[in-house]
Amino acid sequence: MKTFTATPSNIEKKWVLIDAEGLVVGRMAAIIATRLRGKHKPTFTPHMDCGDNIVVINCDKVALTGKKMTDKKYYRHTGHPGGIKETNPTRILEGKNPEDVVRKAVQRMLPGGPLSRQQMSNLKIYPGAEHPHEAQQPEKLDIAALNSKNTPRD
Repeated sequence: MKTFTATPSNIEKKWVLIDAEGLVVGRMAAIIATRLRGKHKPTFTPHMDCGDNIVVINCDKVALTGKKMTDKKYYRHTGHPGGIKETNPTRILEGKNPEDVVRKAVQRMLPGGPLSRQQMSNLKIYPGAEHPHEAQQPEKLDIAALNSKNTPRD
């Protein structure tokens, strides 16, 4: 029995639609990262982009557990001395790019390198319910039904 290694001709990419409304960011990002890499497929090959194309809608309505909305900090640097800037998820979700919370969560769950940058290009995130990928007929993935912990407790 030889070990199977996927080649570009063996790889089949599907389109998956995820509605992020009311989902916990970290749990959703872990599922998205697994699907972007293709680890849910029996033909997974670590050095090939064999994951699916994922469309995330309603990312401005995601949930964070505990006091993460106000206490969690995102840092960036301007490149100048003393140029460190910080923000929190509340400001990002109310700002002009609310999809950055989901994008950063997924990006930080992938290994670094050229392959993960290519896999991140297969992730499409939209703040509203509309998306321009209806022609690809994405199949809906209900993350809330997978585990009761995927939605915050009230």
